[in-house]
Amino acid sequence: MNARARLVPLVLLSALAIPSGRAWDYAGHRIVNQLALASLPADFPGFVHNPSASERVAFLSGEPDRWRNVSDLPLRNANNPDHYLDWEQLGEAGLDPAAVSPLRYEFALQFAAGRAAHPDRFPPIASEKNADHTREWPGFLSWTIVEYFGRLKSAFAYLRAYEQGGGTATEIANAQANIVYLMGVMGHFVGDGAQPLHDTVQHHGWVGDNPHGYTTDPKFHAWVDGGFIARAGTKFAGLAPQARAARVLATVPTAGERDALFVEVMRYLRDQNARVVPLYELEKAGKLRADGSPGSFDGRSFIEEQLLRGGEMLGNIWLTAWRTAPPDQYLLDQLARRSVSTPPPVPAAP
Repeated sequence: MNARARLVPLVLLSALAIPSGRAWDYAGHRIVNQLALASLPADFPGFVHNPSASERVAFLSGEPDRWRNVSDLPLRNANNPDHYLDWEQLGEAGLDPAAVSPLRYEFALQFAAGRAAHPDRFPPIASEKNADHTREWPGFLSWTIVEYFGRLKSAFAYLRAYEQGGGTATEIANAQANIVYLMGVMGHFVGDGAQPLHDTVQHHGWVGDNPHGYTTDPKFHAWVDGGFIARAGTKFAGLAPQARAARVLATVPTAGERDALFVEVMRYLRDQNARVVPLYELEKAGKLRADGSPGSFDGRSFIEEQLLRGGEMLGNIWLTAWRTAPPDQYLLDQLARRSVSTPPPVPAAP
């Protein structure tokens, strides 16, 4: 996160030393998860649509931000970079976004080598501004999303094994609960990606050359996250009719291509990065002020479109995980052995 250390004034650096940026407040994240639920086809597992399960999916949309509210350094170090990807820093490190590894640790090595090769672009980071020890990295949002996809696919796989191989009612219920949990938490990170300020170095006001005079106010991020949504009265009920039907994403790479799902996620974040300048243009034009003046709510359609994009992508990933998950063969074998070794129940004495 060194580009911001190089470009922003000292007072702004102090504000950014504590990673306080969120992508959507809880209300916005709930909307994204609810839109994703509304996007699912009728044959998606019905237990997800039970009222208690749907509410839990919505509630868990805020879980990764709740993890950020504690001071434990190992958690902050691991969790904070998972919420963003400063897209422009890939180029600063000499990396092609279309060629970076889909594996988190391989990418970390690639980026570290890029930093070392371009020291002029990455000046030293002041330790007092790096309390969570994450400023060396551009963020890992893409990798977080595809890792949660793998977890969710695994959960669907072992649910199928329990359902087909004689799992107990308790085992099936636990597998379903795990799926609800993973769907909800994953939704937070996909929702993060839909907030353009989580896909750019320009996340807390414009930094560096600013010929167009975009806002440099660090509070701009929080205003987009939730202030404007609250003032504009954006609600799930109003957006529900616009929810886009989920579709299955590519998961099999073509010849010479990286992990196909990772390619889809990188394309998703790239597209939201392309919305950064239009977002700043709206602010400059006074269309995000929400102060009741003429045109001050005109940015509502932009913000609502981003929520819809987040819900669409999340529904796509959920559906893809379910449709592409085969039964867990290892678990099926274990269940078969259990069935053979378990004696039939003895009838109760009269």
